[in-house]
Amino acid sequence: MDITPQAVVLPKETDLLEQGKYGPVFPKTPACYGFTIIADVKPGRAEAIRNYGHTLAKALEADPRLLAPLKLHYLRWVLFDDDTRFMYQAIFDTDFDKYTEDAIALFTAAGVNTAFENLEGFPEDWKTNPEAFVRFVREHHCPSFIEYGEYPYVTADEIKKALRVKSALSEMLDQLQ
Repeated sequence: MDITPQAVVLPKETDLLEQGKYGPVFPKTPACYGFTIIADVKPGRAEAIRNYGHTLAKALEADPRLLAPLKLHYLRWVLFDDDTRFMYQAIFDTDFDKYTEDAIALFTAAGVNTAFENLEGFPEDWKTNPEAFVRFVREHHCPSFIEYGEYPYVTADEIKKALRVKSALSEMLDQLQ
């Protein structure tokens, strides 16, 4: 496996990209798949978003595998412009369509809401209307134009496996001493 760092420049025009169920399928990059959305926060709802972050963190303490179906590498939430705007950034191993469908299914099955409900224009019927959910995300998506990967095209599962192997080897070497 070649793990030479790589970068890919993404096209500005998406008309020529393969079309998925909900629109253009952005190509897998050395950083895998991902998206960034920026949206306006409903007036007075920034604290609710922060509280939801705490709720999510506690849920992950109780069940570290809670978000596993999303195949996330990382997730970043940012409130900015005096808490009037919100950025959601995720890098994951599946394409956009699968990620959004999995997110809807995960939150619906868990009976939880999403921080997105605190954003202007987010559809109230998102749990039963995946098209509206996806339309909101696509309308607020700010595509990157270059993506870099220090360990390109490696999945989160491959990284976790490598870390388990490393741990097992370290433990074995410790026992030999």
